Amino acid sequence: MSVQFPPSAAPLAAHPVDVLPAPVRARLLELARGAEPVSAYVYDGAVAAARARELRAALPEWAAVYYAVKANSYPGIVRALAPHVDGFEVASVHELELALEQGESGEMPAVVAAGPAKSVPVLTALVRARVEAINAESLLELHRVSRIAVAEGVTARVALRVNPADIPISGSLHMGGAPSQFGVAEPDVPDVLRAARELPGLDIVGFHIHAASNNLDADTHAAYLRWCVEWSVTTAAATGIELRHVDIGGGIGVAFEGETPFDMARFGELAALVEPPVGVKVVLEPGRFLVADCGWYAAEVTDVKASYGEWFAVLRGGINHFQLPTSWDIVHNVAVLPVDAWEAGEECPRPAAERTRVTVVGELCTPEDTLLRDVFVERVRAGDLVVFPNAGSYGWEFAMHSFLGHPVAGRHLLA
Repeated sequence: MSVQFPPSAAPLAAHPVDVLPAPVRARLLELARGAEPVSAYVYDGAVAAARARELRAALPEWAAVYYAVKANSYPGIVRALAPHVDGFEVASVHELELALEQGESGEMPAVVAAGPAKSVPVLTALVRARVEAINAESLLELHRVSRIAVAEGVTARVALRVNPADIPISGSLHMGGAPSQFGVAEPDVPDVLRAARELPGLDIVGFHIHAASNNLDADTHAAYLRWCVEWSVTTAAATGIELRHVDIGGGIGVAFEGETPFDMARFGELAALVEPPVGVKVVLEPGRFLVADCGWYAAEVTDVKASYGEWFAVLRGGINHFQLPTSWDIVHNVAVLPVDAWEAGEECPRPAAERTRVTVVGELCTPEDTLLRDVFVERVRAGDLVVFPNAGSYGWEFAMHSFLGHPVAGRHLLA
């Protein structure tokens, strides 16, 4: 009878330690010499900047790359990306303030705003900041923006977020047409726009369509881009909208174990065949794609133990610091960084598991605090560091920091 692994587990071997760049290893070993057990993120802003430059260079001139701040809001990473992106996508007042700090010489950076439940305080901050576009999710939100804009004596630029009935593209896209809290259902778009045109204080500039998620196929993503542009042009003409803005969201995927990375060059070649009308900006909002590989999450092994024939490496951390693998059911492999110093010396045995499969778990009082199952390791000891590469997106920001009240993971930027 064969062993059945859950979706988040696969019989694999841990990465060799040299998968960790030398500066990352050096910084983590420096942290390991401190008084507190290590549980920290290390970020390299140069890696994120290089990815942004690569995507920007692959795309035609009419395409704009806006960084989705929610993926990693660490100020050092946002600063590193600022010179290499065309703007920022934000979903809160905190993210708005962080984006606005990136302006140079008194100029405000380009900002678009999203989110399905924008409160009046959030909308007020966005209107006052004169953001490039507020992606409106409903007719009520349009009314609220209008009322705020009139009170402020300004005109607010808005793009209507649309939940399309169908996207005629096969592949790894998440199709529209399903009931969702996001956007306006496509059949309702003409009526909502008709009502919106009567509201004072609004400048309706176009559409926001975010119907792709973690797509690794460059061909289908380019076809999705083309569809978004063509749909927006047709709908704007039919509803009397002066189209200036098409936001296709993010959705470019990040490859994990056994997956083929997104072909950026191919995507750029196909995108160049799309011809938006003159004066129409097409916005892409990558988040995870720009920052996933600029971060590493490391946690000290506090104990190594066997239970009924299975080995466990118990970390000073877990889903309270790095929830993504468990929540998204990702096989997120690790490397073991040896730490030779042993704080207890010879007085206390140093448990170890060698050439065996180990399940990596955290410090929380729940069996859900399991980050990786049945990974083969050459050796892991109490006091070593378990390191997760590709942890630069939806890591620290996505974690459940307050459960049990353990210290929050540190964050460090490589110099």
